[in-house]
Amino acid sequence: MSSEEVAAPNKNTANDGDGMSWWYRWVCKTAAVLGGISCAVMGIWNCVTVYPLNIAAGVWMVLTACVLFICEVPFCCQFVEFANAVADRADRMRPWQKAVLYCGMALFPVFLSLSITTLFGNAIAFATGVLYGLVSLGKKGDAVSYARLQHQKQADEEKLAGTTDGSAP
Repeated sequence: MSSEEVAAPNKNTANDGDGMSWWYRWVCKTAAVLGGISCAVMGIWNCVTVYPLNIAAGVWMVLTACVLFICEVPFCCQFVEFANAVADRADRMRPWQKAVLYCGMALFPVFLSLSITTLFGNAIAFATGVLYGLVSLGKKGDAVSYARLQHQKQADEEKLAGTTDGSAP
């Protein structure tokens, strides 16, 4: 065991296998909190009307805010009995699953009732889904690895072209 391993034995404990660094995880959680607040405020504002589709969109926005709070920051919902169980299950979800959930929940009220309040209210919740979606794409490779891959691909194509024209290798 080297001295570096002794000095930093758990260097990657914040990643938990999902490819997220600790600061990106906090960015996602902060975006979820801000998205939940904006969904809740604009959802309640959207419910102050006589149009049924606006009321339905507002109720869905408040539901989206509750889901964001329970999944991302369960300590805000400490008096809800099932919040910790839902948060544990949400922590086991892959980033692309969270992206689909959050983006889908943010788009539904916009399709239900297109207005300024639904657009602005769901924008940050949608951005939270986009942040999780970016995690699922993975890290960008470096130029050296890309050049090595292109060189290997070119060599494979030349080898394949040499064997398909009828000549022996």
